[in-house]
Amino acid sequence: MATDGGIHHYARGEWHAPSLSHRRIRFQKGIYADFHHFLLLGEGSGELHFDNGEHRPLHGPLLAFLPPQARCDLSISAGTAAHLVGASPQIMVDAIGDKVESYSLRIFTEQRKLVEALDPSAVAEISPLISGFVRELGDPSRSSWMVASAYIRLILMALWRGSDGERSEQRGQGEVGSILQRYRQLVEAGFRQHRPISDYAAELGVTADRLHSTCQRALGRSPIQLLHERVVQEAKLRLERSARNIQEISDSLGFRDPTYFSHFFKRKTGLSPAGYREVARASAGSENSMLSSGYADWP
Repeated sequence: MATDGGIHHYARGEWHAPSLSHRRIRFQKGIYADFHHFLLLGEGSGELHFDNGEHRPLHGPLLAFLPPQARCDLSISAGTAAHLVGASPQIMVDAIGDKVESYSLRIFTEQRKLVEALDPSAVAEISPLISGFVRELGDPSRSSWMVASAYIRLILMALWRGSDGERSEQRGQGEVGSILQRYRQLVEAGFRQHRPISDYAAELGVTADRLHSTCQRALGRSPIQLLHERVVQEAKLRLERSARNIQEISDSLGFRDPTYFSHFFKRKTGLSPAGYREVARASAGSENSMLSSGYADWP
């Protein structure tokens, strides 16, 4: 992963020790405008001041997760300590990865709202991870991209589990919901391998026709359409949020050559990979950004 501006252009780690007066911190400023942020508030209190005029009082100890859309300032009361961690889209892509669990983490991180973890056991589990991340970035001789990404992955997993995400996913939605959920997980683990739909159906213990009818009835799309959407979604993310060139992205998605990848991507989106990257980056800071839709749009 290229880090031409240094890790500190892609990750943020701050420790705010208790002070005799209250302090105010802006989350999304400058290079941090599109960062996801994690706030670990110690014993004491604070308040989030959102740009839309809303205020949210905070009482520690707690952990809060704020997506880029949650634009706000944080005020910390006198005597209260806080850790602040931020991760760029590039770090988030690396941290989430492309394993079976990655789908759930992507949905979780694309929520456009504040997520709070108040359970003492969850806060206790995540606290050393937050502290470790801040220490890693505070040591110029270390500050490793891989270590920062690993910390974010562990923090996300613990926060997702602590917010009831894992248990809510396990609650059944009937046989059709079960087939779709398992197909989604198989696609998440294998979309780069370009396997035939019959392989997925066999792993699910159903016929290809059954899988097709299930997807078509529930979602209005065939299994192959859903699979292709997942490939396109990943391609968009990597074009938007990584420094990899087209050849590297093509290889990472399992395409035999970049020319075939370019034809596939243009057929699905109407733009070449290079054209999409140019337009996406140009619109990244606007309210009408064309950046890729969320993973939650995949069933």
